[in-house]
Amino acid sequence: MDFSFTEKQELFRKSVRQFCEKKIAPYAAEIDENGEIPPGVIKDMAGFGLLGITISGKYGGLGADFTTAAIAAEEIARADISMATAVYYLVEAGWSHLFEKYGTEEAKREILPLVTKGDHFLGIASTEATGGSDIASTSTLMEKKNRKLILNGSKTYISGVREAAKYGGGYVTIVKTDPELGHKGLSFCYLPVKDQPGVTVKTIKQMGRGGMSNGIIIINNAQIPEHYLIGEWNKGFYYAMEGFNCARTLVAAACIGAAQKVLELGIEHLKVRNVFGSPLAKFEGLQFQVADNYIKLESARLLVHKAAWMLDSGDFSNPDLNKAIAAAKLAAPSAAFDIIKEVMMWFGAYGYTREAGLERGFRGVTSYIVGAEGAQNIMRSIIARELLGKEFST
Repeated sequence: MDFSFTEKQELFRKSVRQFCEKKIAPYAAEIDENGEIPPGVIKDMAGFGLLGITISGKYGGLGADFTTAAIAAEEIARADISMATAVYYLVEAGWSHLFEKYGTEEAKREILPLVTKGDHFLGIASTEATGGSDIASTSTLMEKKNRKLILNGSKTYISGVREAAKYGGGYVTIVKTDPELGHKGLSFCYLPVKDQPGVTVKTIKQMGRGGMSNGIIIINNAQIPEHYLIGEWNKGFYYAMEGFNCARTLVAAACIGAAQKVLELGIEHLKVRNVFGSPLAKFEGLQFQVADNYIKLESARLLVHKAAWMLDSGDFSNPDLNKAIAAAKLAAPSAAFDIIKEVMMWFGAYGYTREAGLERGFRGVTSYIVGAEGAQNIMRSIIARELLGKEFST
């Protein structure tokens, strides 16, 4: 068993860290305060290859595997612990992979080169007001008519609505195509946003990830080309499960990156902050907390790397894959939340200030505790189902 990265992957990590420290970290506070990732940062990420990391070279991407993509997710979140920049990256990395795998050649030639250049945003639109993790309850309808796909409905809590409307692009969108078939009556399509008749967006303010918008997509008789269908009719549920596995792995990796940076800041603070004539690092109680947090972080990181490795095996029929990815998505946000909370306490009153910057990470990782890319209890249900058997699932 080999837990090491390849020489190429290690070099990639170093180069991404250098890039992030130069091109992202200096803007981290501004991103959160101003509520927007500067266009220059997006263009720099595109130029470095990050926005097309899982897209093949045919469409201008790097064609990297998910282990490499997870490395990048860690480093981006390490540079911007608010998770906003990481969200922009991981949503595109996870769902553009699905788009390339199942989309039509005409749609891929039209859209993916613009995504890799940073000219278009590509996101996922699955959540609705009446159902988040329960995608089988999707009520947005799609039908075929006169070689067009016609959509009606709405999507809620969707990342990047402002970015898609401003820069162009759209969403890999799950829709109901046969209401009588339940989860077997879902399909996927690409829904453009900017200048698309019948599509409007509204933003929703969140407590964290301020640099990345979130909002509602309202769809009223939107007509899109037939070649925007992704994969086969009524196979959307299965594509969604595959896409969520990719995205959840990168989410978990990003949480690890943010927690790693905060723990590093905390350890440095313990070394230099003197209380009662001694550095905080000399207090045994705090030493134990450092050790416990390191174990939490490394345990979660191993689960993330295992999940990425299993994705790279390409065997989506492996019954252990869902379990491994759910474990990573369950462990990493929880570990990050606990670590950041405790480090804020090490800083005392200063840790509660915006000047310290730690609360950006606390607010950011909370999104993945409460439900983004699958609620924590959904991850527990997936793991339990795989361990107990589907006959015991609800």
